[in-house]
Amino acid sequence: MTGTPAKNYITKPLDADSWADFERLVEDNNGVWGGCWCMWYHGKEEAEAPAAAKRKAKQCRVREGRAHAALVFDGDACVGWAQFGTPDELPRIHNARAYMRDQPTLPDWRVTCFFSGKGYRGKGVASAALNGAIEQIKALGGGRIEGYPEDIEGRKASPAFLFNGALSTFERFGFQRSRKIGKHKWVVTLTV
Repeated sequence: MTGTPAKNYITKPLDADSWADFERLVEDNNGVWGGCWCMWYHGKEEAEAPAAAKRKAKQCRVREGRAHAALVFDGDACVGWAQFGTPDELPRIHNARAYMRDQPTLPDWRVTCFFSGKGYRGKGVASAALNGAIEQIKALGGGRIEGYPEDIEGRKASPAFLFNGALSTFERFGFQRSRKIGKHKWVVTLTV
């Protein structure tokens, strides 16, 4: 792997022990995008639920081991994450129609969502989170990982809206471009 986080952040798995840290970060950031609680990729029904129901559903999934994320810490403060999981755990992706057009073989793992808290955007949190997700996936048995990042080269893009990550970040960690599924969106893969 050639990618390295820009700062000495540490990562931890999202689990029952780290739930309070995740919860604090989400609440400090208006529920993330107005109450998403990082549930959109888990399914349409859960994504359309009220914020309080999303919070409860996310906590339940975490307790049951059906939600994964690499949480990024700056000291004791949780400052961001990368959500990952199997296609069964995370059946939704953006640009799904274009993705399914080629009837792809589903990956073992998906990296679907990144979030950096206020004051931490553009400061290497996504790199640390992706590195943490890759390491957790290795510990869970590895396999083929897909991501769905945006190519921002030559374009101005706010880090606040790169919820699928930047293509350049994935490529620094050895992901290879597979195919385009949107004007600037790629499917990238890495096997670990």
